[in-house]
Amino acid sequence: MLDQIPADSRQAVVVTGDAKDSARGRLVLYRRTGAGWLAGPSWPAHNGDKGWTDDHHEGDLRSPIGVFSLSDAGGLRPDPGSRLPYHRSSHFVAGGTGFQGEPLAGSFDYVVAIDYNRVKGTSPLDGTRPQGYGKGGGVWIHVDHGGPTHACVSIAAEHMRELLRALDPKQHPVVVMGDAASLAG
Repeated sequence: MLDQIPADSRQAVVVTGDAKDSARGRLVLYRRTGAGWLAGPSWPAHNGDKGWTDDHHEGDLRSPIGVFSLSDAGGLRPDPGSRLPYHRSSHFVAGGTGFQGEPLAGSFDYVVAIDYNRVKGTSPLDGTRPQGYGKGGGVWIHVDHGGPTHACVSIAAEHMRELLRALDPKQHPVVVMGDAASLAG
């Protein structure tokens, strides 16, 4: 997967799932230096309820494997200091409960849009799907609600705020995501 990171990318959010069918993993923000990639803190993460796939489709409950740019952020809460364009809206609402009965309230307080089947430079709420609606979309990094997601990656609220403050569009950030075996291969 390192070969797929664009040469101008100086930041890579690496999400490594525990296994192909696991909804748990770790998120680490790396920065590229003259000496190579340096790791920042490692945070627990959730991903799709059924794990990972290299052929994501709407409703498959798997997170897409790949390298995707990160260009836009937003949320229900005020901007915590994001350098990415931040789109605050009352439409960032998640209601009900998750797969394990956990409340979803607050999940979209902060989000970073993963540029999977979306138009860069638009609000994460933009529903345009260039590859068609069957390929899914609306895949974000968002606040963890304590259980698996539909296809997103989630981390604790305090880590979301740290991530939003760290990501810099001048560094051309990307997310590298998948289960450990797929990322190694």
